[in-house]
Amino acid sequence: MIWLIALLILVGVLAYGRASIRWTTLVLFGWLGLYSMTQGGGNFVLLLWVIFDTVFIPLNVPAIRKRLYSRPVFKLMQRMLPRMSQTEREALEAGNTWWDAELFSGDPDWRVLLDLPAAKLSAEEQAFIDGPVETLCSMLDDWDITHNRCDLPPEVWDYIKRHKFCGMIIPKQYGGLEFGEYAHSEVVMKISSRSSTAAVTVMVPNSLGPAKLLLAYGTEQQKNHYLPRLATGEEIPAFALTGPHAGSDAGAMPDTGVVCYGKFEGKDKVLGILLNWEKRYITLGPVATVLGLAFKLYDPEHLIGDKENIGITVALIPTDTEGVSIGRRHFPLDSAFQNGPNWGKDVFIPMDWIIGGKEQVGNGWKMLMQCLATGRAVSLPALSTGASKMAGRNTGAYARIRKQFNLPIGEFEGIEEPLSRIAGETYIIDAARKVTAAALDDGQKPSVISAIIKYELTERMRRVINDAMDIQGGSGICLGPKNYLGRIYQVIPVSITVEGANILTRTMMIFGQGAVRCHPYIQREMEALGRENPELALQQFDEVLFEHIGFMLHNLAAGFWLGLSNARFIDVPGDQDTQGYFRQIARLSVGFALVADFALLTLGGSLKRKERISGRFADVLSNLYLCSCVLKNYQDQGSPKDDLPLLHWACQQTLHRAQQSLLAIFHTLPMRLPAVLLRAVLFPSGKPCAPPADHLIHQTAGLLLKNSPTRDRLTHGIYINYKPDDVTGRIEVAFQAVLAATPVEAKIHAAQKQKQLPKGVILDVLEAAISQTVISKKEAELIVTAEKARFAAISVDDFSPEQLSGVSVKT
Repeated sequence: MIWLIALLILVGVLAYGRASIRWTTLVLFGWLGLYSMTQGGGNFVLLLWVIFDTVFIPLNVPAIRKRLYSRPVFKLMQRMLPRMSQTEREALEAGNTWWDAELFSGDPDWRVLLDLPAAKLSAEEQAFIDGPVETLCSMLDDWDITHNRCDLPPEVWDYIKRHKFCGMIIPKQYGGLEFGEYAHSEVVMKISSRSSTAAVTVMVPNSLGPAKLLLAYGTEQQKNHYLPRLATGEEIPAFALTGPHAGSDAGAMPDTGVVCYGKFEGKDKVLGILLNWEKRYITLGPVATVLGLAFKLYDPEHLIGDKENIGITVALIPTDTEGVSIGRRHFPLDSAFQNGPNWGKDVFIPMDWIIGGKEQVGNGWKMLMQCLATGRAVSLPALSTGASKMAGRNTGAYARIRKQFNLPIGEFEGIEEPLSRIAGETYIIDAARKVTAAALDDGQKPSVISAIIKYELTERMRRVINDAMDIQGGSGICLGPKNYLGRIYQVIPVSITVEGANILTRTMMIFGQGAVRCHPYIQREMEALGRENPELALQQFDEVLFEHIGFMLHNLAAGFWLGLSNARFIDVPGDQDTQGYFRQIARLSVGFALVADFALLTLGGSLKRKERISGRFADVLSNLYLCSCVLKNYQDQGSPKDDLPLLHWACQQTLHRAQQSLLAIFHTLPMRLPAVLLRAVLFPSGKPCAPPADHLIHQTAGLLLKNSPTRDRLTHGIYINYKPDDVTGRIEVAFQAVLAATPVEAKIHAAQKQKQLPKGVILDVLEAAISQTVISKKEAELIVTAEKARFAAISVDDFSPEQLSGVSVKT
């Protein structure tokens, strides 16, 4: 009995006690063995006690511990640690950590998340969205843009420039709008609900481009020259990084610059750089007036320093510079945004064209990664949100308008399932966008989180659009002026590919960088292993390793306790609707941290190449982050009870995916027996998180089939109009007309069931319904209006052979 009591005390202290208390308890636990032996426990208990104290007492004596444990581990890890390239090191150093580090800790501090101020717009930002953004959206005809022009109309280009859409991030002192990241996100989201081409055109100059680099690293002279011109659209920027031979692997970049003297603007001996490059996939490249260029800089004559191979450097080059060639346009999946190759042959530029001047040579990759840490968290997530909200609002309405077997198709269980996914995924996407934008506006630069939401939001948007296409059926696949879904369906792979291809982002960046940046001890251990002084290195490593061991033991005990109790007894925020989800995040966070440590311990440096394992770890971390955002956003919105089906669907879906990904990791870990035992410790009573049940699917789908504050909140911020000849306006008109006629339709159907009216199409029995006073003439008019609007909404386009064969693609 005393052993059972001691075991429970040990688990509790390991799970929640401080490090010194943990070790003291472990020693006391050993002495309990001695006590039991004196009470007749025998030689077996004595053996346990001897083993226990020969292991744990040395761990508490630094000199012995260092010699017996730390030094061998130190040497082993030095051999196992893979060599880190300069580009990898700079990527790891980019940005900072935030809620991702809390999830990695296994004991998240909820105040870090919940005390974050909610995202909000200033009066000026709201006025811009209600004014210029609304007007711009009304000017956009996506079919005309993508099919007829393959470009934005001149008046749209002019409007974008005149109203400084490309200068949202530029401070007012340079003539820009100086908007926050949330406002930037809201603008892109609204435009993307109307035209992906216009959204990309606006978002690229405000994302990873010359303006952001200049603001962070430019000289005052460069800022004063370029930023006012970029804000007004006098200069159109593009950034050239990717080439034929180097995409994700920037270290393989063959584009070069050589420091030398050359002739420039009539002067014969100007210190500068001779450049040669070839780039492709450059958005806005075909219309750019200034090119941000990444290249490898060499100084063979040591004209600016001792180093010959200086590294990746970034410069701003006017596209009319001699030797610069702007190629023809790429045509990415029928999308009309400007994109194409460019190259330079023996282009000479002065040193002061380097962003930041000569002092920033060799810092190009670090500069890019720092800017990407925030830029990647805004642009594509906003586009994904706009597309998802647009599909949710319009396809949900279409499912209510369209009838088969005399029922709205949205009432069929087969349609309810994708409808619920559209609603739930859109809720997740918007929550993650808003919470992350709020964090950026609060000063965070979370590079791992930016990778998470770029990957997750574009992937979830892909599922939303695919589900919408399945529901739309023939009306979705027939392209034309009436099709609001086809073009976004076509262009999905572009968002999946750019700003870090999703396969790479998931399998290498989220967990690969997160394991180093967010783990409480890994980065400190790596720093100790890299120190030149061996004694100081061992001393630092010993201290961190000892803490790391305590961290693992804590998570082992906490994971077992939370598994046994299903986390029922831990203190979490929230109310009766949300506390269960907070508890499961805490439970899975402990499991994630413990299994990550086990993988790092058993696989070492080879984990870097185990991309299937790291991808599953990324899925766990990503879904825990998304679930956290859902809970935070629900709180920020005032916890509206009408939104509970969305909250439950989103939390259950993300927690289930996190759980399943964590369980899948156990099957791929080495050392099968410890992996099986670890699973038993963390999941002693099976799987606690189930996916959304059928009744919840029904409730969630129903939210898209009727007018409600919940539907309006879910789709808030996109472009909505009620013009009957507009691509989405006709859907809104028909939706409202059908809903208004529903009670009248119910009267007619009831009369038909009672054989008061003959069976048949509703328009054919209207006269009889009026004559028999089943409905009034005014009610009949509602039916006529609804049926006319319904037919307009479900109509599709057709073309003559000449129209189709005569299409020319502008280049």
